[in-house]
Amino acid sequence: QAQLAESGGGSVQTGGSLRLSCTIDRYTYRSWSMGWFRQAPGKAREGVAGIDTTGRSIYGDSVKGRFTISKDNAKDILYLQMNSLKPEDTAMYYCAAGGTFDLGGYGMVYWGKGTLVTISS
Repeated sequence: QAQLAESGGGSVQTGGSLRLSCTIDRYTYRSWSMGWFRQAPGKAREGVAGIDTTGRSIYGDSVKGRFTISKDNAKDILYLQMNSLKPEDTAMYYCAAGGTFDLGGYGMVYWGKGTLVTISS
């Protein structure tokens, strides 16, 4: 069973930055594509960013130029650096892993429990 655990969420003001981390078991980290998703109250899940095993990344339109996904292969950690945060970025953020990353999340098989990000104006 894959293990994914998010951390790094919190409350910041508009324009601030946060870095989310997702600790992933080694097998999952090295075998699957991984990504970040978010869900705000009353809204559908939204794909934020993903990265495949070759390092190729993809971003949702709403975060392009502001968020950066990266991996630390020595520590098996997936990161999401979030800059220029806006109130509309407020959501629960989840990391996920699966055979194929797509912004809809349909290729993701394993999910973490999430970390809450709140952006105040």
